[in-house]
Amino acid sequence: MTTGQPVWLLDLDNTLHDATPHIFPHINRSMREYIERHLGVDTDEATRIRQEYWVRYGATLLGLVRHHGTDPRHFLRETHRFPDLPAMIRFDPALRATLKALPGRKIVFSNAPRHYTEAVLTLTGLDRLVNAVYAVENLRFHPKPNPKAFRTLLKAERLNPHRCVLVEDTLANLVTAKRLGMKTVWVSTGLRQSAYVDWKIPSATGLRQVASRL
Repeated sequence: MTTGQPVWLLDLDNTLHDATPHIFPHINRSMREYIERHLGVDTDEATRIRQEYWVRYGATLLGLVRHHGTDPRHFLRETHRFPDLPAMIRFDPALRATLKALPGRKIVFSNAPRHYTEAVLTLTGLDRLVNAVYAVENLRFHPKPNPKAFRTLLKAERLNPHRCVLVEDTLANLVTAKRLGMKTVWVSTGLRQSAYVDWKIPSATGLRQVASRL
């Protein structure tokens, strides 16, 4: 790490909170239903399309825009509606103290839409602890791991990638970050290791230990 304080680029879902139990299943179902309605296909075909575009492009949205002319803002708005978001969030309150103690700027860097990202940050109380939020709209709808997403943020914030630490649950996003010169923190409880990961922690509450080693 170069001299000066680090800049922490923090993923949202499954990094700052646990989206697996309630939020991700709801989003996946909403995306499938959106595809059914707007492409006129049955449930099985909609599921296949959603998964194929996610694997092929890193985001279902990109495939829909490229092949079907889908309006990205409409898609994100319709697929990120939640009947009771506060009850769906799983969050460790200890993370607030962790982020407060981290030296340097803290920027949320998410593939999710802005209205949802800001809602989660507000409900968890993390909105008061971060300096900026980059949702997929701010990334010109180029989600991670696309290098364009990273370059858009770096240019807008006038950041040297060698000062940045990406904190993520998705390995593919960490690979891009490492290739750009960033330090990388993988939030994962799995056994897999990677040469693209500088530190692996089971929870973002472990970031204090990472900060002490920078």
